[in-house]
Amino acid sequence: MPDKKRKDTPKPRPGFQGWLIGGLIALVIGLTVFSNDSGAVTTTFRSFEKMVKSNDIQKVVLIKNQDFIEITLKPEALSNTKYKIELEQNKSILNSGSGPHYKVEIVSVEKFARDFEDLMESLPDDQRFDYEVTERGDYTSIFFNWGFLILLIFGFWFLMRRMTGGGGPGGQIFNIGKSRASLFDAENKVKITFADAAGLEEAKEEIKEIVDFLKNPGKFTKLGGKIPKGALLVGPPGTGKTLLAKAVAGEAGVPFFTLSGSDFVEMFVGVGAARVRDLFKQAKEKAPCIVFIDEIDAIGRSRGRGQMPGSNDERENTLNSLLVEMDGFSSDVGVIILAATNRPDVLDSALLRPGRFDRQISIDKPDIVGREAIFKVHIKPIQLAKDVDTKKLAAQTPGFAGAEIANVCNEAALIAARKDKSKVDMTDFQDAIDRVIGGLEKKNKIISPEEKKIVAYHEAGHAVAGWFLEHADPLVKVSIVPRGVAALGYAQYLPKEQFLYQTEQLFDEMCMALGGRAAEDIIFGKISTGALSDLERITKLAYSIVTVYGMNDKIGNVSFYDSKQSDYNFTKPYSDATAELIDKEVKALIDKAYHRTKELLLSKKDELEILAQELLKREIIFQSDLEGLIGKRPFESPTTYDAFTNGTSEEESDDESQTDEIDKVKDDVKQAVEEEESTAEKE
Repeated sequence: MPDKKRKDTPKPRPGFQGWLIGGLIALVIGLTVFSNDSGAVTTTFRSFEKMVKSNDIQKVVLIKNQDFIEITLKPEALSNTKYKIELEQNKSILNSGSGPHYKVEIVSVEKFARDFEDLMESLPDDQRFDYEVTERGDYTSIFFNWGFLILLIFGFWFLMRRMTGGGGPGGQIFNIGKSRASLFDAENKVKITFADAAGLEEAKEEIKEIVDFLKNPGKFTKLGGKIPKGALLVGPPGTGKTLLAKAVAGEAGVPFFTLSGSDFVEMFVGVGAARVRDLFKQAKEKAPCIVFIDEIDAIGRSRGRGQMPGSNDERENTLNSLLVEMDGFSSDVGVIILAATNRPDVLDSALLRPGRFDRQISIDKPDIVGREAIFKVHIKPIQLAKDVDTKKLAAQTPGFAGAEIANVCNEAALIAARKDKSKVDMTDFQDAIDRVIGGLEKKNKIISPEEKKIVAYHEAGHAVAGWFLEHADPLVKVSIVPRGVAALGYAQYLPKEQFLYQTEQLFDEMCMALGGRAAEDIIFGKISTGALSDLERITKLAYSIVTVYGMNDKIGNVSFYDSKQSDYNFTKPYSDATAELIDKEVKALIDKAYHRTKELLLSKKDELEILAQELLKREIIFQSDLEGLIGKRPFESPTTYDAFTNGTSEEESDDESQTDEIDKVKDDVKQAVEEEESTAEKE
């Protein structure tokens, strides 16, 4: 039995390039085949008379509508040297013997008829002949008369097809306002589920209610609840907003429309609004359903921002149409809008209000627990060695988003394959983390011994300063292997999982960043350009301390940061005198941090020498090596990794200490009561 699906499958149509090439080939063939230029040699009427008198002509044809005659010679005349020389430019006609061989332009048909009659009268009767009269269509003239119009129409059609996205639905010029949304329903269902969206537990709890409402609406409606009309997923790039939307599509079991905010943007006026209307028309026909608009900031930016007076902004018209369709006068239920953006600050306030987006779900970068869950998802298809510890990987990737963790797992597998390993071990993951953080290792980069020594002392300065500063992030690894574009070395730290920072913590972070510059100054008595990224980070942090966080005594509890400022803000919210004071305070803060770091490294100069010499030997040093070289950190607070791997968090340890204090107080109170009772009995 023949395959029905294969039989019904339409054959692919040739693309625009195929049609264009085919048309050009047809044009060339037509000009070549049907052109009147047969290759005949142009000659004069006097030469024609000589040919007639020499009895060399076989046939004469008068082209009536083009005012010229074509002359065909007799085969025996072609052997004449005179004709051979003249016809050498068209050897094909000369060899074949077919004509015409010559052509002669005439003034008019009447004059040629009179001249030809006079010429025949001068010949003997046996040499006289008559000429043929015909008319011929000129393909070349037709092309030049109508070809421009044909090319203009074809070019306009071709341009419109290209600008509207080619053939198919929404591709023709009359369908330009059709929506470009992709539909996922029962036939082409998404296979991603909530189990694949690891590390997004809070966001999944919020979004699961929408899915539950679609599956079991009676559970909510019997209590008077209404389904949320929309949910906005907000978070940095790579945190899993689109992945969560795919999971909703896979779990909901209802039609799911997905498209990007840029799909509404078109060069024609009114097209964006028309596509919005068509999208919601299709969605209402499929209701209940979900519509997901990715990168909605492409059309949802605040209206009036950056617009010239009197101008017409097509993006604003599209946004107005979207606002009306989401919650307008004739809004219907059954269509849920999901949207994602990493720029919520630029969105229009009318778009963010309840009734359009009832929920704003924040998706931040995962914490250490979330990172471990994400690692467990992405290492499933990888052949792992026994030494791979997801807890350690989660602790060594602070600040990583889900996309970066997926990249680390993929890089580890590629590195292991490059080394012809059968399984991916912990070393491969370490190299992959280094690859993502510091860039590609430059094994062939030639560094002079002097530069390598400067880099070693620079990185050792960072390591020692961070090791002996209480609030600095503990060191994980320090390397002087060149990586990336210009990085000659780098130090990796384990920052604490926290959201609030005190003045002492920020100041220690500045001192740690200045450790490299201070070490160069102490050891070599001069400084280098290697501290560029450190100085950039320190300067931004110092200005934030003074002008954003209000942590400076002279400036006071004032913040000049405006989270809703426009993209082009050329005014500053303070006077020139305040600006001068800010610059002075920032410089004083950085100088104070530098002097403190320099004094610390001078007191730990022996440790600095030991660490730098070890770096020159091994190029890479880990935290365990650091403890053996310069001793343990003189602080008892556990690192994030230690607290996580030991199964107790800092909050739990704080709770335990508080419980111990409470028990101690209870014992003291009980003891005091017993002493009072015994004293009363004695009395």
